[in-house]
Amino acid sequence: MSTLTETTRPLIDEAAIAGRIYLDGEWVTGGGGAVDSLAPATGEVIATVGLASPVDVARAAASAALAQKTWAATPAGERAAVLRRAGQLWEQHADEIAGWNIREVGAIPPFAGFALHVTAAECYEASALPTAPQGAVLSSSEPRLSLAQQVPVGVVGVISPFNVPLILGIRAVAPALALGNAVLLKPDPRTVMTGGVAMVRIFEEAGLPAGVLQLVPGGAEVGEAIVTDENVRVIAFTGSTRAGRIVGELAGRHLKRAHLELGGNSAFLVRADADVDQAVNLATWGSFLHQGQICMTVGRHIVHESLFDEYVAKLAAKADGLVVGDPAAGQVHMGPLIDEVQRDRVHTLVQDAVAQGATLAAGGTYDGLFYRPTVLANTPRHAAAYDDEVFGPVASVVSYATDDEAVELAADTHYGLSLGIVSRDALAALDLAQRIPTGIVHINDQTVNDEATAPFGGVGSSGTGSRHGGPEANIAAFTETRWITLRREPGHYPL
Repeated sequence: MSTLTETTRPLIDEAAIAGRIYLDGEWVTGGGGAVDSLAPATGEVIATVGLASPVDVARAAASAALAQKTWAATPAGERAAVLRRAGQLWEQHADEIAGWNIREVGAIPPFAGFALHVTAAECYEASALPTAPQGAVLSSSEPRLSLAQQVPVGVVGVISPFNVPLILGIRAVAPALALGNAVLLKPDPRTVMTGGVAMVRIFEEAGLPAGVLQLVPGGAEVGEAIVTDENVRVIAFTGSTRAGRIVGELAGRHLKRAHLELGGNSAFLVRADADVDQAVNLATWGSFLHQGQICMTVGRHIVHESLFDEYVAKLAAKADGLVVGDPAAGQVHMGPLIDEVQRDRVHTLVQDAVAQGATLAAGGTYDGLFYRPTVLANTPRHAAAYDDEVFGPVASVVSYATDDEAVELAADTHYGLSLGIVSRDALAALDLAQRIPTGIVHINDQTVNDEATAPFGGVGSSGTGSRHGGPEANIAAFTETRWITLRREPGHYPL
């Protein structure tokens, strides 16, 4: 998984960062105090992390605004080198960082390894941004040179969630830095080591100047301080739709751009000509990977009536055969949910669905934070387990008779993130996809996919469109467009 050698010194010195936040290139005591980071699989304390206060945010934003000016003026090749070095460091320290990811987040080792691979790739892709074209020559009806120039926005606030903190933080942090911005990073307080400390240490070692990346973990009050601070010009938020609405409204009142990547309840449509075993293989991954704690997770399985019974039986058998346990203790297919609040919500949704008429084909039980992968058949469309984002390992399966009915079922949601369709006729599947509004479509694949080169984002309650992945999306997200004209002689106007 990594190129870490025995001579590579550890990236994270726990004693040096215990209970501290990162301001102006130094680990200092935060105004929000400190909190224990707990391993959800065991409940043990694995670290003590510092929390920021709104006062810390104001200090961080002001100093980041000053540091950003020098960073933006740094030659493009030097900024690119920092991003390339960061990518190398993610690979060199992969074992150490994966260990934090496994213990703190509850990720199984293969998924932790995948997250590190994508994180390094995001840095490598971002390293091409400083030297990418940053504008265009425009036509003009006047005798002048007319230009459009992309310039850094200044300070970017990045607010990332607990579930995949590496990927969901770096995909904003890396391009924002590469394009000459400074960043205030607020990871979820439950995953500060993985989503915050590791990222700061990587960029420290990569040579990023002090003040350009600041770490301000905290709760809602810290997030509000970031969104409202006058020095922060763009917000990149990944999280729940409920929280995203609050962030978007607050940003709008302060005339700031907010790039919102929110929740999902993705549909997985299985046509009559599909191979059931292949579809079930895809569905198992799409619904149960990382305990279903992924925004792209398959929530709604929409299966042709001729395949429905076989599909439910085989998906339930797959679910029953999955091993759930501590990913740090041995090989398992699924780890724990993040905390008791999330577990209890998932269980309530499952129980309510059964009470409303759904058939419990598999799962529906838990031990501690380990929730069994669950299959619900014929879930009523009005049941929250079908209609809302569960963010847990719960698959609701319903049937359809015609393509028109399948489209109606798949499109009947306020979310619009990812869509999967399985069919032997890929072009027919694409025709169906054109009728279902989502930001992402995968034909003959499940819904959970991520690449640093691909645009990522949703529509409707899933967010404000593609703002991550690929140079066009990143440049649009983290720069402003200036119009510049040059005349040989001053113009003359008839006044």
